[in-house]
Amino acid sequence: MSALRAPATTPGTRTGAARGRTSLTALEGGATRGRLDVVRAPLQATSGVPFLVLCAVVLAGALLAALLLNITMARGSYESAHLQREVGHAAQDVEDLQAELRSNEASLADLAKQLGMVPADEVTMISIETRSRAGVGGDKDAEGTAEAP
Repeated sequence: MSALRAPATTPGTRTGAARGRTSLTALEGGATRGRLDVVRAPLQATSGVPFLVLCAVVLAGALLAALLLNITMARGSYESAHLQREVGHAAQDVEDLQAELRSNEASLADLAKQLGMVPADEVTMISIETRSRAGVGGDKDAEGTAEAP
């Protein structure tokens, strides 16, 4: 940058470029019109209110969406915790029933003897679908078909 200052110009003085122009002459009939000056077009007065309203609506929508998302997530968390408790209770019930079954299996033979039951020498199974007997037992015809009722 230069340390020299530019010469100051006053608004009334003309520079060299303006001096080179030809002067304007008035046309016939122009004397009644008066002098015409160049002016800027008036600026349109725009209001910032619509933009602010739009911003407020977008912000309110975002806050509402965040609130609804938060509520949905909280509800899902409560349902998940409830279902986990139910699964825990069901697992405990299954465990209790299995323990009861194991204890009953151990005492089943003793209960059968108390009732006067004896173990079977020969086991026979009957298939309902094919209406046949399978296994060792009863008749000499172990694989024969059962009589129709």
